[in-house]
Amino acid sequence: MEDCLGNATTVSTQADLAGVNDFINGFLGYHQCIAGVLSVAETSHNGLVHIYAGLLWMLSETGGVPPAAREHARKAQAADGLNAREQLLLHVLLAWLADDMVEVRTTLRAVLTQWPRDLIALKIHQYDDFNNGRALDMLRVTELSLEAAADNAHFQGMRAFAFEQCHLLDHAEEAARKALAIDPQEGWAQHALAHVMLTRGRIEEGLAFLSAHTQEWERLTSFLYTHLWWHKALFHLSLGQQQAALAIYDRHCWARERTFSQDQAGAVSLLLRLEFAGCDVGARWQDLGAYLVVRKADVSQPFLSLHYLYGLLRAGLPEGKALLAAIRQAAGAEDSSVYTAWHEVGLALAEALSAHAERRFEDVLPWLDPVQGRIEHIGGSHAQRDLFGQLALDAMLRTGADNRAQQILEMRRLATPDDVPANNALATLYASAGLPALAAEATARGKHII
Repeated sequence: MEDCLGNATTVSTQADLAGVNDFINGFLGYHQCIAGVLSVAETSHNGLVHIYAGLLWMLSETGGVPPAAREHARKAQAADGLNAREQLLLHVLLAWLADDMVEVRTTLRAVLTQWPRDLIALKIHQYDDFNNGRALDMLRVTELSLEAAADNAHFQGMRAFAFEQCHLLDHAEEAARKALAIDPQEGWAQHALAHVMLTRGRIEEGLAFLSAHTQEWERLTSFLYTHLWWHKALFHLSLGQQQAALAIYDRHCWARERTFSQDQAGAVSLLLRLEFAGCDVGARWQDLGAYLVVRKADVSQPFLSLHYLYGLLRAGLPEGKALLAAIRQAAGAEDSSVYTAWHEVGLALAEALSAHAERRFEDVLPWLDPVQGRIEHIGGSHAQRDLFGQLALDAMLRTGADNRAQQILEMRRLATPDDVPANNALATLYASAGLPALAAEATARGKHII
């Protein structure tokens, strides 16, 4: 039987095929049907079903290797008659379990070279590239599938996001619109286009675009559902609509799966951005922190762990100190696949976040400045990593570094001239600097609210 992408499989029953296609459609489209493969795997003896079930567990971001992933790998190894492509996918799972990500990527490229419509292989490769700041690799790997999969909306969405992460915004928008022409509900393409609009300061257009699609997002997995709402909240914040952004936090960004890593990181990020915009978030840090205590030793993905750290510290929980200690240890553990990220960049970011959370604002920039040019090594998107730029700016404003802050704020305004938080900060800065005319100009721009 062939899967929904046209790849030959060894599945022989409709139930197994349904499980395989649930994983493919769910993973590529961020649909909740992805969990279907786990139900099928409970009774299936097919190797591919167990490979995909194992990969799903590896994508669950639990902070360690889930025992269920090892069990599915064992069952896949015991299965009879895997074809050549499936054997390579099993090798991917086994290498990932062994934390050999170089071998994972090498094997995924071998799959794509022979079976370019195996978009699962493409998606996993991009997932690892993204988590490690390899934007060019995210784009380059799509070339292996370009000729064979250009008619697939999920492929165009993946290509669009890769272009965007490489700052190739015209190409990103073109690919995103190709995806949406094939399937107007392709969530990853909507996401990529939201990035383009945010980066180019097309704030009102971006808000209108996302608002037109919100009804479609209910079917999405928790991550993309909350993340698209997160992007919508950023547009609201730029327009000075703090209460709309806060309502999105309460009703959408922190209302689905509060135990999932990406939802937790997104919630931390949005709460802090709300505060940077001058919004009182009340007791939300304490509420959020209660869900982060299980992350006290999770250093598996630096981008995520840094968000856990800040959330725990802002909630005043001792697990924050425990996580900081674990990060310091990870920065010295040379045998880990994430050692370089922690050692070169992540530890300094952790110390800066700790200083800010504990209101030691004078200690933020000495940690942050030396690594500002290399933050991509921790993973995350440009929009997500901008949090650290805002953290630096907040520290400048709080410590009287007005000359630096003015330069950064005016540079930010080049992309988004009417950004309300930036203009409000400039109004205060110019007033304190004895420049009332400039303060008045900034104040007038800061009142731009639709």
